[in-house]
Amino acid sequence: MTNVQRRILIVAILSSFVAFLDGSIINVALPAISRELGGGLPLQQWVVDGYLLSLGALILVAGSLSDTFGRVRVLRAGLIWFGITSLACGLAPTGEILVIARLLQGVAAALLVPSSLALITSAFSGVAQGKAIGAWTGWTGVAGIAGPLLGGILVDSVSWRLVFFINVIPIAVTLVLLRRVEDPARPAAGARVDVLGACLAVVGLGGPVFALIEQGRFGWGSPVVYLPMAIGLASFAAFLWWEARAPQPMMPLGLFKVRNFAVGNIATVGIYAALNLGFFLFALYLQEVGGFSATLAGLAGIPATVMMLLFATLFGTLAGRYGPRLFMTIGPFVAGAGFLLVTTAVPPVNFLLQVLPGIVLVGLGLAITVAPLTAAVLGSIHPGQAGIGSAINNAVARVAGLVAIAMTGTIVGSTLDVAGFQRAMVVVAGLMFVGGIVSWLGIRTALPTADAPAATIGKPA
Repeated sequence: MTNVQRRILIVAILSSFVAFLDGSIINVALPAISRELGGGLPLQQWVVDGYLLSLGALILVAGSLSDTFGRVRVLRAGLIWFGITSLACGLAPTGEILVIARLLQGVAAALLVPSSLALITSAFSGVAQGKAIGAWTGWTGVAGIAGPLLGGILVDSVSWRLVFFINVIPIAVTLVLLRRVEDPARPAAGARVDVLGACLAVVGLGGPVFALIEQGRFGWGSPVVYLPMAIGLASFAAFLWWEARAPQPMMPLGLFKVRNFAVGNIATVGIYAALNLGFFLFALYLQEVGGFSATLAGLAGIPATVMMLLFATLFGTLAGRYGPRLFMTIGPFVAGAGFLLVTTAVPPVNFLLQVLPGIVLVGLGLAITVAPLTAAVLGSIHPGQAGIGSAINNAVARVAGLVAIAMTGTIVGSTLDVAGFQRAMVVVAGLMFVGGIVSWLGIRTALPTADAPAATIGKPA
């Protein structure tokens, strides 16, 4: 690895690390945010979903921006904007302003992830590229461990506002390093940004999410709820219609004609909806009902991430040898069983007996699932389409989590209690089981070819 390549890899890791860290750090801060700013469960949902909404809706078009205007330029803009919006989040005097800042922060995150990966693919090739992407995946996975623990310590020792202010440090370091990185040649000269598709996607996702979160306050019979739902669904239908006809669509629907790609993304919906909803409520429940501090709540989820880091590569290798179908079936059932075990955690919560066994099972199930799922999705399409294929799968995962968290109020009610938590964990387990069943019925077991993308190319869970 040359000095230039090493610098590019560090820049790519730091750029995406800050986006993934922000996604994992926020859950443990939600109770403290609600205590200071009010808003209850709806505000907590919006703080998470505001970020996921703009990230999920724009991550695909951000890849086009990177191709059109250059990787380094887009990355620099994303970093600066992420820093500004992080400060805005930390200084927010009201819940409404915090949600607006989170929406804008998600826009910045959408610029960071595809541009950082594009830098790696431009600077590395062959085996070196696989190793570089593996390092990128591993370090962004570390954000899953560092986020909850760091967030808990900051919340308990100082304030939830530091959860956002801390972003400024890695952003400043990355911007300094980025000054010495030259923009690689643009791979898609003359590429056009699908502006209409992006707008339809934002409205198509935002309308239903708004309705699902606010229905608890206004009721389904209120025009404040049913009009955004109707407009959103119509916009999403228009988005699909446009993507089938656009000259340069942000989401090429033709990829879904490939069986494993389509089935793998359907399984992704169930698995990542369960994952996001499960860990969102897990962190809230331990603090608001179980009486855990933010630091202890952050520590409680770490065993799952450790299991993933220890075993994900092993199961990715096994899936490469035997095909992904079996692992994509077993893994979600193991994770679902773990979430069901967590329902035994009733006050006074005993972490070792009531929480740890279930969380370890969840982590093992995800380790069995994630790499084979990525291999099934990306290994089913031409290597030249791996970039857009990965972006689509990432977007599907984010949107699944977005919608699942928006449905929290419908599942648990206006206030989180033991009964609501147990009901939600049953739903989470059911979503996991659906992902496993879909995989068993739909995934073909043909082994990947030598040209298939490496299983390390994927998204941190």
